[in-house]
Amino acid sequence: MEYTRLGTTGLQVSRICLGMMSFGEPDRGGHPWTLPEEESRAVVQQALAAGITFFDTANVYSGGSSEEITGRAIRDFADREDVVLATKVHGRMRPGPNGAGLSRKAILAELDASLTRLGTDYVDLYQIHRWDPHTPIEETLEALDSCVRSGKVRYLGASSMWAWQFSKALHLAGEHGWHRFVSMQDHYNLLNREEEREMLPLCADEGIGVIPWSPLARGRLTRDWDASTSRSETDEFGGKLYNDADQVIVERVAEVAEARGVPRAQVALAWVLSKPVVTAPIVGVTKERHLDDAVAAVDLQLSTEEIARLEEPYTPHAVVGFS
Repeated sequence: MEYTRLGTTGLQVSRICLGMMSFGEPDRGGHPWTLPEEESRAVVQQALAAGITFFDTANVYSGGSSEEITGRAIRDFADREDVVLATKVHGRMRPGPNGAGLSRKAILAELDASLTRLGTDYVDLYQIHRWDPHTPIEETLEALDSCVRSGKVRYLGASSMWAWQFSKALHLAGEHGWHRFVSMQDHYNLLNREEEREMLPLCADEGIGVIPWSPLARGRLTRDWDASTSRSETDEFGGKLYNDADQVIVERVAEVAEARGVPRAQVALAWVLSKPVVTAPIVGVTKERHLDDAVAAVDLQLSTEEIARLEEPYTPHAVVGFS
């Protein structure tokens, strides 16, 4: 495993981040394809043995049970200071007007709830899961700054939003002397490269670490176009992200993988990892071989010609996933 710094911070993370959305009890509001605790713990243990030190979850994943499973596994299999633990806030966790969003009240309450579920005194990276159009960004930024100053949060991150919104947040934090976002968790893979237009150049200019979600396009890049999985059959949101014009890219991945003699997942991840602005893609894992492919992708160097062949068929996509 390789390690790198998150943006321009001193924080070192593994080049692969394990996404914990795949872990959670289905009866806690999760998805039918999430792994229950016993199976989840085996994957976390395997990830740690492979050198992965970066773990990303969220308060909304499986109604909070993802955080609980993550916290217990890390406590049992690792030293807390050896891992980088990330979680997120924004989504609805309870009924009522303050049960979601990024108000000061919601942020402070949800941080304490996440810490309880994770069984830790602090999180290394606390991220806003989406932009909250109903709360002044100044209120959100000031509340997040207080989380860092309290010692409950080490660094701040953000996720999918418009580049102008992220730029505004970075500017206001600097203007007021608040702790700034150090990372951006955005949607980026071979099938959806819209972030190359504005967000990724902004992150490169500002020294922001990029930790893309869905680097394998919800598995579309790892299998034949017409193949389906239990997740794809029930994933309404995922069905909005890609279209039939993407099939040719999936076929190009298969061609490169066959020529290289490696699984398709390794090629798709190696492409993401080849981008200098990318710190660590967030990889969802439900099988041992998924994790093996993610780790192996770190050492797979694609040629300039292979990258060009993979990128050539790309067509623009509508922007989705910002709310």
